[in-house]
Amino acid sequence: MERMEHTTTNKEFNQALTPGKPGKPVKPAETLLSIEDLHVSFHTYAGEVRAVRGVTYSVEQGGSLAVVGESGCGKTVTVQTVMGLTPIPPGYIKGGKVIFNGQDLLQLSEKQMQSIRGKDMGMIFQDPMTGLNPTMTVGRQIAETVQRHQNVSRGEAMERAVEMLSLVEIPNPRVRANQYPHQFSGGMRQRAMIAMALACEPLLLIADEPTTSLDVTIQSQILDLLQNLQERLGMTILLISHNLGVVARLSKSIVVMYAGKVVETGSSSDIFYNAAHPYTRALLRSVPRMDREIRGELASIPGTPPDLFQPPEGCAFAPRCKYAMKVCTKCDAQPIKLGDNHYVSCWLHHEANPNNPFENKSENGGRNSD
Repeated sequence: MERMEHTTTNKEFNQALTPGKPGKPVKPAETLLSIEDLHVSFHTYAGEVRAVRGVTYSVEQGGSLAVVGESGCGKTVTVQTVMGLTPIPPGYIKGGKVIFNGQDLLQLSEKQMQSIRGKDMGMIFQDPMTGLNPTMTVGRQIAETVQRHQNVSRGEAMERAVEMLSLVEIPNPRVRANQYPHQFSGGMRQRAMIAMALACEPLLLIADEPTTSLDVTIQSQILDLLQNLQERLGMTILLISHNLGVVARLSKSIVVMYAGKVVETGSSSDIFYNAAHPYTRALLRSVPRMDREIRGELASIPGTPPDLFQPPEGCAFAPRCKYAMKVCTKCDAQPIKLGDNHYVSCWLHHEANPNNPFENKSENGGRNSD
């Protein structure tokens, strides 16, 4: 295989993981959610946008999985499809399976999905201000979810709403339950969204960029809250984020997406210490580091993501990759196993390539910097 010249310029991202609170020991669990070869497109006036192109990953019961990638990589469309929230039309599910708790959600009717959303699956949306109804009190919105899925009276549902606001550590929950979203701060609105998502004790909590609109102090409080709730309730978390600091703190496994495809999967240690895909390594280099002795400009990824109206024939990251080879532009690589649960879709790691720039190990067990 013919390759382009490259140089070694950056240190390894070797201290990304933030120590978290010890969780309850989790026994080997069954797979709660499995996404298999999912394809989702959107029909527009300009043509077909292939937003999700063969995504496959799974989440174990009681585990925590993060999906990371640039905006537009398909991570949110994937989880919206899981929840049955992809607008059809213009959206169109071209193929694949979404197996949740033993059943394929793509084969269910909208009425059947309504019985699952909120009860078995809860979702925290990016912007709590647009996720909450401004014309209803916060407590009433939470109680509405409870009444929808449980055989309780309105008064009992309101009591449950107060309990949930207390669970997410909102002060004076009984008073706050009778207030409107605009009377809450940004952090409190996000806590209210978490309370609503957990009101019926779902098996799976999907958190789509739960800290994006919050300052760093409130972000830390929300992450602590999610960690504590997972430990107390034993719930499964699927986190969608582009913030690698959030991911390192909350998730045990990571999926990296680019241009509608999964390019690398592994444990948090695999991704942060032994990143194998050039895109994953580029993401890690772009994170500010306070532990480095030598300070300099933050690295950026040159170029732009591909046009998903006409996805490239080979690897979508090839035009932006300094390690790209001819084969990268002709054919997309299949997943290559690097460890127990560490897979990468990259020709650099193919057995026929004798010059893998990431092959040598560094002293701390991670791959050499590039």
